[in-house]
Amino acid sequence: MLVQDALRGAEVAADFEGSIVDVGSGGGSPGIPLAVALPDREITLLEANARKARFLEQAAAGFPNVTVLRGRAEEQEPDGFGVAVAKALAPPAVALEWCLPLVRPGGAAVLWVGRSADFGQLSRAAEQLAGGRPEERSGLAVVPKIGPTPPGFPRRVGVARKRPLA
Repeated sequence: MLVQDALRGAEVAADFEGSIVDVGSGGGSPGIPLAVALPDREITLLEANARKARFLEQAAAGFPNVTVLRGRAEEQEPDGFGVAVAKALAPPAVALEWCLPLVRPGGAAVLWVGRSADFGQLSRAAEQLAGGRPEERSGLAVVPKIGPTPPGFPRRVGVARKRPLA
């Protein structure tokens, strides 16, 4: 069931070019299932927790298209990936603030969201991050990146959670 849920993002990610970053990868989902489903795409598993990053290095050892990067989203170079995905990372507006700056214009952030996701708040956050109108696709929020990351983003570590956009 976990793999099937992760694979919902494969079709969406395939619509955008470039490498994929799984932000807050944790146990490797959705990143590792996406690596299997999209073997021609480079997948980066981004994880801040050292113990989880070590686990991911072992789990991803047999996947030539997977790289594990230990660090926080706010500390990464902006506009570098084609797609950023996040599942169970944070409330949608916070997850978007961590993901969308990593994506170059023409790419997208793909968030697994629940039924109660506030797309109005997500839309307001997207506007501040050079994102387009969020689209709901079968429990996924797809937010296109329409311009370069604005000055001031990403904000310092911890600020997004303490003071969410919108």
